[in-house]
Amino acid sequence: MSLNTNPNLVQSDDFYARLLAAHKGLSADESAALNARLILILANHIGDLETLRQALDLAAET
Repeated sequence: MSLNTNPNLVQSDDFYARLLAAHKGLSADESAALNARLILILANHIGDLETLRQALDLAAET
């Protein structure tokens, strides 16, 4: 599976607003922990190591 880097998120503004709301009132450590949990949940959903490697490489570049 190849990493899809084209816009693909329906209602991206709504998702971003929910993401910000989830972080509201959290300390930096709590916010980092929330991000880590979200990443692990989404990585489990993706389930493909090569796709996850591509995503990690792309995130590390930018």
